[in-house]
Amino acid sequence: MFEVKEIQAKSVLSKTTLKDADFDYSVNPYYGCRFGCVYCYASFMGRFVGKNVSDWGNYVFAKINASELLAKEIKSLPDKGRGKVIWFSSVTDPYQGMEAKYELTRKCLQVLADYGFAGTVTILTKSDLVLRDVDIFKRFKKFDVGLTITSTDDKVSRFFEKMAPPVSDRLKALKTLNKLGFKTYAFLGPLLPNILADEKELDKLFKSVADAGTKEIYVEYLNSSNYLIGRLREEIKNLDPELIKLFEKSKNKEFRKEWDANINKLVKKYNFHFRFGGTIYHPEMS
Repeated sequence: MFEVKEIQAKSVLSKTTLKDADFDYSVNPYYGCRFGCVYCYASFMGRFVGKNVSDWGNYVFAKINASELLAKEIKSLPDKGRGKVIWFSSVTDPYQGMEAKYELTRKCLQVLADYGFAGTVTILTKSDLVLRDVDIFKRFKKFDVGLTITSTDDKVSRFFEKMAPPVSDRLKALKTLNKLGFKTYAFLGPLLPNILADEKELDKLFKSVADAGTKEIYVEYLNSSNYLIGRLREEIKNLDPELIKLFEKSKNKEFRKEWDANINKLVKKYNFHFRFGGTIYHPEMS
């Protein structure tokens, strides 16, 4: 059963504690995410609202006072936030389905625009609903927007990303944003091991982003923490046993070296700018 709840949050502008992060603050207008991606690291957030990792995708708590909180909290940043980066969003998707009803992301963006926020606003989503807010995006002097692209096959994206819009719609949205002149990027992450193990599929993934007109990319390997591998194993248990082995091999450092080489070739082939200077991987892969 899917649960929706309206809540009063205590804060919405969160300062990052990640030392290598390329953003200073995040805004998460929702707890939970209806998209329910089986690989999502943010499933741990459930513990803050009495939910289990296995509940991910089955609840969304809307912070209905998000914009009012942001209007107050943004005033604490000196010089109107000049030189700072605010990211929508770190542990939810700002344009998940509930956003069509509540418009919390839109309202928060309006707060920043009306305030004259002088820093950078960056957005990452899996939804073409992002196109709804291009009128507000145009109001920011420093702004970029990214779409998560993990496959070129809608069947694959639907399997792993449950309720998210099909990847074909995301690629169309990315192309539209580029035509409108926005600075865009693609988040190729997590790179699923079954795609990493197939050079043709990997090439198709990179080519799809290049064809959409985007030249900046983040690339990230699967977070293979035990709680995520457990969820993935449960999801794919009725599929090809070799696929399960591929996911478990994603922790192997030697495989990462081989994958790095293939990825670097594609970055050069399609003339991408590699944000972070290379593929992001997690401590358990070292």
